[in-house]
Amino acid sequence: MSGLRRYVAAKRTAIKARHAAISAAETHVPVQLIAHAEAAGRSGVRRIRIRDFQILSDSPMNFAGHELGPTSPELLLGVLGSCIVHTYIVQAAMLGIDLDGVVVEVTADIDLRAGHPDFEGVPAAPSNIQYTAHVAADVENLDELNGNVRRNCPVMNLLEQKNTIRGAVERL
Repeated sequence: MSGLRRYVAAKRTAIKARHAAISAAETHVPVQLIAHAEAAGRSGVRRIRIRDFQILSDSPMNFAGHELGPTSPELLLGVLGSCIVHTYIVQAAMLGIDLDGVVVEVTADIDLRAGHPDFEGVPAAPSNIQYTAHVAADVENLDELNGNVRRNCPVMNLLEQKNTIRGAVERL
C-alpha cells in the first residue's frame, strides 16, 4: 500500500519551495478566500461556487429538499475531514514520514428541534464533533504526527477557536 508516498514526496518539495518564498519575501499579504452561495429558484438547492468549482447543497426530502446534495452541516464535516486528511499529508511530508494512506471519518450530533418554537434553548450548531484518523505510515509512534495535525489543521483550528463573523445584508 504505497499510494501516497510519491505524492507526499511531491508535497515535501512544494512545502520547501513555499517556505523559501515566504522567508525571502519582504512583505506578506494574506490570501483572500472567496465562496459564493445562492439558492436556485423553485428547488431551493444551494449552489456553492469556489473558484471554478461548484458544489450543491440540499435538504432531505422530509425538509422540502430533493436530496441533490449534502446539507450544510454535512458539508462542514466533509470539509473538516478533508482538511484533516490534507494536514496529515502535509505534516508527514514535513516530518519525513513515509505515508501510505490516511482515511478520516468525522461525526457530529445535530438536534433537529433547534429553531422550533417550543425548543428555543436547543442550539442550532452541530455538537459532539469527533474524528477518527486511520493512518498507514512508516512510523512507530503516531503521537507527534497527530499533535502536529491538531495544531496545524486550519479548519479544526477555526472550529475549536472562538471566532467572530461579521455580516451585512443588502437588497438583491
